[in-house]
Order: sequence, then structure tokens, then C-alpha cells
Amino acid sequence: MDTTPTAPRAEVLRHRYRSRLPDRLQELAGPVEGNLDLPLHIVWSGRTSYSLDRPKSRMTLYRTVLAEGLSEDLVALLHHRLLTEQWPVLRRLISPYIREVWEDAFPEALRTSPADTTAA
Repeated sequence: MDTTPTAPRAEVLRHRYRSRLPDRLQELAGPVEGNLDLPLHIVWSGRTSYSLDRPKSRMTLYRTVLAEGLSEDLVALLHHRLLTEQWPVLRRLISPYIREVWEDAFPEALRTSPADTTAA
């Protein structure tokens, strides 16, 4: 993949997010309840602690990890069931590049209804 300064920004971003994907969605084996503190390389200012038991907090956590986490962070911090359950709303809150990469990689798990296909 050409990531030189002349490569279109969109392709550079897609490549970055694609390179972090797990091979299978089931590899996402993070916690499903309790509190989670994110490491500084993911969230370097502001809020760092999230409750997986509170939907809004969990949504913010997933949004942050999808955008800033490395491959190993995705596997350790996200859970495949929670991701798929939240996806219809979460997909509207993340970058279109992240959304495209994840939906292309896992169309069967992240398929949404026609009403969910437009970004908010």
C-alpha cells in the first residue's frame, strides 16, 4: 500500500484502520462488564475510565478504541458481542473510514437494516 504523501488521505486512513483489524470478529474478547481504564496511548487527555455497564459510557469507549487503538488493543478491550449489538448506533458516531473498513471486513456480522445505512 502506498502511504506516501501523494497517496489520497482517504486511502491512507483506510489502510491504517484495515491494518488493525482482527482476522475474525470473535477474536475481540475484551470484558463485557465492569469498569475499564484506557491506556495513555489510546486516550492521552480527558476521560480515561469507562463503565461497560452504562450504555453511553460503553459507546464512548468503543468509539475511542476503534479510532485510536492498536490491533492488540482492539482484541483486549472490545468484545465481539457488544460491538455487534452497538453497531447500528456506533457506526454513526465513528469516522466513515473506520465504518467502511469494519463493514467491508465483517459484512455478515455488521449488516444493518436499510434505515441504519445513513450517517447521522
